[in-house]
Amino acid sequence: MRRFADIDELRTAVGEILGESDWLVVSQEMIDRFAAATGDHQWIHVDPARAKASPFGTTIAHGFLTLSLIPQMLYAVYSVGKIAASLNYGCNKVRFPLAVPSGSRVKGSIRLLAVDDVPRGVRVTTEATVVLEGAERPACVAELVAVLVPL
Repeated sequence: MRRFADIDELRTAVGEILGESDWLVVSQEMIDRFAAATGDHQWIHVDPARAKASPFGTTIAHGFLTLSLIPQMLYAVYSVGKIAASLNYGCNKVRFPLAVPSGSRVKGSIRLLAVDDVPRGVRVTTEATVVLEGAERPACVAELVAVLVPL
């Protein structure tokens, strides 16, 4: 965990990889809960018997499930002190180059791209690269934007 005392210290790390999260197992139970929460019950995600005949040989995580794991990866990689609020502002880019099979392990690498002043604080842009254990390509690459409001 990389800890920054405040926004000014965070600015000094622009362009750096801030770190990597621990491995996280993407279980079928996690996939099923995500399907229930989003209403996306496509068979490739929730029907293990049918998915055996798919090109993946098993169920796969929803792309948006993989994306939704990134906040916990961010929180595991770095923190910024003297912040009143951290607000999700959105994504500039998101790609899912590789499917995440049920039962596989993923982890995230976080790079700090920019820290820009905005009226109520700073807009922080990071690039998260989610890798699948044993794979050559990433499972997800996302450019995320947050607004940090100082104390």
